[in-house]
Amino acid sequence: MIKDGVRALRAYSLKADRTRIKLNQNENPWDAPLAIKQETLRRLDERPWSRYPDFSPQSLRESLARFSGWMLEGILVGNGSNELIQALLMVTVGAGTRVVISEPTFTLYRQITTVLGGKVISVPLNSDLSYEVDSLKREIKSHSPAVTIICSPNNPTGCVIDRDELVSLLETSTGLIVIDEAYHEFSDESVVPLLNKYSNLVVLRTFSKAMAMAGLRVGYLLAAPALTKEIAKALLPYNLNIVSQTAAQVAIEQFESSLQPLIDLVCSERERLFNGLTEIEGLEPVRSRANFMVVRTAISPSQVFDELLQRDILIRDVSSYPMLTDYFRVSVGTPEENDQLLEALREICSPKR
Repeated sequence: MIKDGVRALRAYSLKADRTRIKLNQNENPWDAPLAIKQETLRRLDERPWSRYPDFSPQSLRESLARFSGWMLEGILVGNGSNELIQALLMVTVGAGTRVVISEPTFTLYRQITTVLGGKVISVPLNSDLSYEVDSLKREIKSHSPAVTIICSPNNPTGCVIDRDELVSLLETSTGLIVIDEAYHEFSDESVVPLLNKYSNLVVLRTFSKAMAMAGLRVGYLLAAPALTKEIAKALLPYNLNIVSQTAAQVAIEQFESSLQPLIDLVCSERERLFNGLTEIEGLEPVRSRANFMVVRTAISPSQVFDELLQRDILIRDVSSYPMLTDYFRVSVGTPEENDQLLEALREICSPKR
């Protein structure tokens, strides 16, 4: 029989809308550079496809160790960081296990915890959609959770946890503190150096966003080797195919020359888009350290969504999230896409309509 808690959940899903301008999934608006694709295909042509991939991708993990500045023995790779979130929670959460999260945030944390029978303790963000660290600390002291998950920059709000405040949480908690750094490249910040001092810290990262490889599903986890040894037990064998392994390796090698310039462009466009949105009557964008932002709207977010969809532009209606009743989320696009979005929003929000 299916668990009652699972029956009460809504499956994590996304409408299959297709539009000319797609700004709903926090993807890199530019495709992976041609040089990365060509080198990946060249290496794949030399490899037999009839053989399994490496059980534990040694060369990729060695490259990730150099890239991230963390030890090889403390690195796991997965089929997207989502698989690693699931594996981490599978080895830590059982019936009644407490997991602390700040909301609104990535809904998969709550979903997987609930499926596993755990109990989510939710800590609201501040009214300005920043992290309320004193409340987090209070809940950690009160409930002694097995896991506390913090997305930084946070999806969907774009806020970042302060380094000193994170240290206070690490020193307060007897459980794991998980920092999801899916968007860290856009913030120019990382908590990875803290791994050297805190054995209860886990860092998650992905190739889906800044690395422009969402279609290939590559993620990695950084933690103390004693932790990764246990988390690895929840991973399926051969979980990362040879195409994804190879492309990730090439992306790391060409990061500075091919990908960093695109990340810089996204950050520049993020500021331009934010400034453009502030000039539209009825819209209040929230400062973000990621490649997206939430925007408060004086008209219904669903109306904004529908009217943009009619103009062949797809955004994310996040009004069902806690604290975000009046908000939509928009990913940063190319300059041309951002210009068309701003023009459409001016029409939709115009008081003369």
